[in-house]
Amino acid sequence: MATSMGDATSSTSLDTVENLTDLEAIQKAFDELCKDELTIEDELKGLLDHQSRLESKMVGLHKALPNLQILETDSCQLSSMISFTSTLADNVSSKVRKLDLAKVSDCIERVEDILDLKFCTDGVQTALQNEDYEKAAGHIHRYRNLDESVLRMSADNDEGGTLDISFKLLHEAEDKLKAIVTSKFDAAVHSEDVASVERFFKIFPLLGQHEEGLTKFSKYLAKKLSENADNQMKLALHMDSDDKRAKVLFADTITLLFESIARVVEIHQPLVETYYGPGKLLILLKILQKECDRQSRKIVEQFKSKREHEHKVRQVQQSLMIQKQTSTEKVEPKDLDVLLSEVVLISTRAELYLRFIKRRAMSDLEVAFPDEDDRTRESVDLDKYLASCDLSRLMQELIGSYIMMEEYFMREMMLKAVNMDTLEDGAQTSSMVDDAFFIVKKSVRRTISSSSVDGVCAMLNHACTLLEQDFREVLYSRLRSGFPSGFDLQQAYNLVQSSFQQGKLQSSDSEKEKAKTLFLTALNNAEVSSEYSKALKTNLEEEVSKLYVQCTEQARAKLESCLSDLGTVSGKFKDVIEFGFSQLTSSVVKPRIKPLVESFLSTDHNLTEEDFSNYEANDPWVQNFIMNLDALFSTFKVGGVSLLTSGNYDHLVNLIVGEITVQLEKAITKSTFNRLGGLQFDKELRSLVGYLSSITTWTIRDKFARITQMATILNLERVSEILDYWGQNSGPLTWRLTPTEVRQVLSLRVDFRIEDIKRLKL
Repeated sequence: MATSMGDATSSTSLDTVENLTDLEAIQKAFDELCKDELTIEDELKGLLDHQSRLESKMVGLHKALPNLQILETDSCQLSSMISFTSTLADNVSSKVRKLDLAKVSDCIERVEDILDLKFCTDGVQTALQNEDYEKAAGHIHRYRNLDESVLRMSADNDEGGTLDISFKLLHEAEDKLKAIVTSKFDAAVHSEDVASVERFFKIFPLLGQHEEGLTKFSKYLAKKLSENADNQMKLALHMDSDDKRAKVLFADTITLLFESIARVVEIHQPLVETYYGPGKLLILLKILQKECDRQSRKIVEQFKSKREHEHKVRQVQQSLMIQKQTSTEKVEPKDLDVLLSEVVLISTRAELYLRFIKRRAMSDLEVAFPDEDDRTRESVDLDKYLASCDLSRLMQELIGSYIMMEEYFMREMMLKAVNMDTLEDGAQTSSMVDDAFFIVKKSVRRTISSSSVDGVCAMLNHACTLLEQDFREVLYSRLRSGFPSGFDLQQAYNLVQSSFQQGKLQSSDSEKEKAKTLFLTALNNAEVSSEYSKALKTNLEEEVSKLYVQCTEQARAKLESCLSDLGTVSGKFKDVIEFGFSQLTSSVVKPRIKPLVESFLSTDHNLTEEDFSNYEANDPWVQNFIMNLDALFSTFKVGGVSLLTSGNYDHLVNLIVGEITVQLEKAITKSTFNRLGGLQFDKELRSLVGYLSSITTWTIRDKFARITQMATILNLERVSEILDYWGQNSGPLTWRLTPTEVRQVLSLRVDFRIEDIKRLKL
């Protein structure tokens, strides 16, 4: 440090000396430098005196350095070991503290249990003497929560005797209290003391008698329900037959039973859950369900007896087995209507009730079984129980006989609709179509309201069978005889109307005209039936979809399958329509169209200018053709109104157009044309297509595409012009004619050379 200071001073002095000019200042600076020199020499001497000692210390340090490194490593290991030991000691001491605390807590708990035991022993005796049974039961419940074996093990010899006495007294008190509570509960039930019944009902779980308490209480409630149901039945049986509810008397009675049970459950479910805990409600529900089964059977038996249900079922069975029965032997279907409606109402109410019971039971099980697997298992068991209860079996029996009677009702009512079929003035369809589909819809909707999936599926299948077989066969039978030709349809229609009114036809001609009108009516009925089938499926889908929320996936798949089968019925009626039009084609369309088209062959199309001018004023073929076509279409109208439905009328026009195109194409290939003749044919074709387009809503130009292209070819000025229309130059035109057919049509032009036609590259 001194050296540094001396160096700094010397440097400063040198800087100062270089700047000195005065002799006195120079001398003063010299003296200071000499003084600094002496000081530095003293310091150097002192350092040299300690040199040997410092060198010996440095040598010692160099020798000790390896030992210091070993010492550092050992120190680190020691530190790590001490840290581990400290942590282990902390853990051990923590566990020891916890163990001590547990022992202390256990000791405190044992002491508290012993005190509780003594408190319960004294308290239960006092409570019994004071007839404070709730308090006594509370002491017993508290004692039951103590572990008797642990208390005996933890007690010493002196305490053991005292505990034995306490336990003996409590056991005796428990047995005595159980007997008292049971006796008091039975007495309250006998005296119909509702407050006392509920009072002692709440004590049973404190004594560990959950099942016994619930069973006794449930039987008490079931007894009250039985008395109430008997009273309701007596009132129902004495109801006046003119009462507006007389027709659904038994449905109302069983509904009152279900409502009373539901009311009991709603009132007492909170009581059971509060005092008995979750998972116990099912005991109450099962006992109430047994009473419900018993009362339901009584009501159903009375229903069967008063409504003569079994007798009608046997009659229907016989009617279905023996088809050839007189009308006097058959059950009148209208007599079944009220009975069927009441059966459905009973089934609906039962289904609602069972869903209510399941919903209440599941809400209790969800709390009692938080584990999903356990809850699923309990739910399956509940479903099996409800499905096998007497009420479910009763409803299955009722629905089984109901389906048979509903099928009979639907079949017989449809048969009546067919037998009473009438055709009103100006109507295109007869009454049986509306009647038949109304009956089917009514029967299926009534079954849907029963909420029975199997019943709905069965009725959907019966409806499909009835429509696509029986009703369809009625339409087929009316079309199978064919359509007589050669008639004035307007006159026939008037005759048939008068025949319906008079009940018979006056002559064989009238019978013939009736057959023609019946044929067209049946054709219209088939067309309307096809549309009604689609509407029926749509409407029933909306009704059936309401059942999906209460269905399993399997049940829903069954319903959807049956509905899809109903959707195929529309196609079955379309087959009837096609059959009817095939009859109409063979008897009317072909015989009338072919002669009209063949007249085309007798019309010359090798025209002069004079002929062409005359044809323009008085066409020899198309005007007559259109006039005859119009007369043909007019025969299917009365007073300007079509006797066919719009769909069938368009179908008829389509058939006639198809026949015209087939016959006209043949006639064209048998004719010859010149340039003016081709132009004339083009005018004729335009007039014909324009007329046919004006009388139908369908597009018919596509059917005339081939003939229109023939007219285009016949209207060419020279052969080579076809290349402007053919191939890549044809634009949007799609040719329906093959190259060979194009050459054949070109060859019909007498003014075209065959060589030019053959040279065309098409």
